[in-house]
Amino acid sequence: MSQYLDFVDMKYKPKKDDLICLFRIEPNGLSFNDAIGRVAAESSNGTWTTLSTLKPHIRKIRGRAFYRKGNLVKIAYPSELFELGNMAQVYSAIAGNIFGMKAVDNLRLLDIDFPDMMMKSFRGPQFGIEGVRKFMKVKGRPLTATVPKPKVGMTTREHAKVGYDAWMGGIDFLKDDENLTDQKFNRFKARAKACAKMRDKAEKKTGEIKDYFINVTAESKEMLKRAKIAKNYGFKYVMCDIVTAGWSGLQTLREHCQDSKQAIHAHRAMHATFTRNPKHGISMLTLAKSARLVGVDNIHIGTVIGKLVGTKDEVLNLEREMEYHSMREDFKEGILEEDWKRIKSVFPCSSGGLHPGILPEIMDMMGKNIMVQLGGGIHGHPDGTKSGAMATRQAIDAYIRKVKIKEATLIYPELTRALNKWGHEKPV
Repeated sequence: MSQYLDFVDMKYKPKKDDLICLFRIEPNGLSFNDAIGRVAAESSNGTWTTLSTLKPHIRKIRGRAFYRKGNLVKIAYPSELFELGNMAQVYSAIAGNIFGMKAVDNLRLLDIDFPDMMMKSFRGPQFGIEGVRKFMKVKGRPLTATVPKPKVGMTTREHAKVGYDAWMGGIDFLKDDENLTDQKFNRFKARAKACAKMRDKAEKKTGEIKDYFINVTAESKEMLKRAKIAKNYGFKYVMCDIVTAGWSGLQTLREHCQDSKQAIHAHRAMHATFTRNPKHGISMLTLAKSARLVGVDNIHIGTVIGKLVGTKDEVLNLEREMEYHSMREDFKEGILEEDWKRIKSVFPCSSGGLHPGILPEIMDMMGKNIMVQLGGGIHGHPDGTKSGAMATRQAIDAYIRKVKIKEATLIYPELTRALNKWGHEKPV
């Protein structure tokens, strides 16, 4: 099987237009070079046998494993292997067959470093953090969102009423959860209409801008119809389940939103099927970077201390990769250097088991340029949704003013009631 070793070249120096992937590889009884050669071959233009059709110009654009330390290896892929502006094709190449190969016990795609020429072929976020803050007219604090709970089963009227109460309590965004789209108990168009009416009412009474991450996820043509409905009712956002909709669906939506001037909230539902196992699959960092390149404006990253898995390092690296314009390489941590240049930042959304009592800890870790989403931590408040929303804003406002949360309870009865119920509990 010496043909696989042709895809291992430790003297190769990547070109500026090469796409670089960082993998963690555990061979299955093979030498390491044989295993990484198979990965590089299968993800570019090699196969299991020698070929009479392998011409010099074809060999020239093969993938090459060029740097290794321990079981971490970098593979460079020439730009000719990819169709620019086609994220689905990129993933079909670098993450297509390789995870099912018998040559590896485990294989993990940790990160991708996208070359400039590839970045230029994608739109990136239309608004980013600065743009969203501008149209929401919110500075100096995290933005807030909530999902009505229970997340499915409410009638349209019940859903809109919960949204109104949350908006009146100070929440910025109402949000659908991943599995609410157009069910018979809560039709999409009726929900958009009812929530728009409640939004207008809340904006008039509070003087604050309110919006809605309404879930348009569906077959691609239907998804665009729903985005148009949201636009017609004045919503500046749409939400997409980016994993289940796929890269092609997301790119179609992003193209549409360029014209409709709508931002995209990216829900990562189903990601853990391939991101959770630290030994095998694709990292959430890789997924999030690709979503940023395609052009989402918000994305879920986890909480560290909430109900969803995710180590502190993983979540904070995600937060930095979405917020910052450049990242330094940290090889041991599985992070490659990246310079986003013209690509705008993405609002990291911290969600999953949050409540007012642990928001100060979230802000200590992630700063103010985040979005916090609370579901049960608002609607589970002893005095109802509006009080839960008020307690959320009170916890945030106290933190911004550098007031300890215990001291803030002397001022805010809603926050006091929330802490009496949850304290600083970290849900599991």
